[in-house]
Amino acid sequence: MARRFLPTLRHINVTKLFFLLFVLAVCTAGLSRAHASSVDLAVKTDTATHSFSVEVMRSAEDRARGLMHRKSLPAENGMLFDFGRNVIARMWMKNTYIPLDMIFIRTDGTIANIAPDTVPLSTDVLSSEGEVRFVLEINAGLSRQLGISKGDTVQLPRFEK
Repeated sequence: MARRFLPTLRHINVTKLFFLLFVLAVCTAGLSRAHASSVDLAVKTDTATHSFSVEVMRSAEDRARGLMHRKSLPAENGMLFDFGRNVIARMWMKNTYIPLDMIFIRTDGTIANIAPDTVPLSTDVLSSEGEVRFVLEINAGLSRQLGISKGDTVQLPRFEK
């Protein structure tokens, strides 16, 4: 009787192993996709040009996740949300632990407005002033510290229109 039962246990363990490997593959595929596209961009102010290395979020899924659940963001890094077309951008800080400056950018690269010093975990909606194609998130206070303001220019990488 025991011999008939052992193959069943072995089969169950193999099934569990394949299931766990599948789940792991799905999870890591999502993580690598979130970090797959990284570019350098520059923000030109009246007095200086400031460079950032940014992750680009293009899909709706990636834009919805953004910087959620992360605990830190290096000072010279950021996240660029590319909506692929002009939109009234609406952002929030749900599940986002890092205070941020949100820089709303028109298709031509000019800064439409900045939502400075956003409150972590807030569900208040922060909107662009007019239509924009991009939103750049950097650490809170950095836009003020670097003198980045409305009307400045972001030198964006070439994206499909």
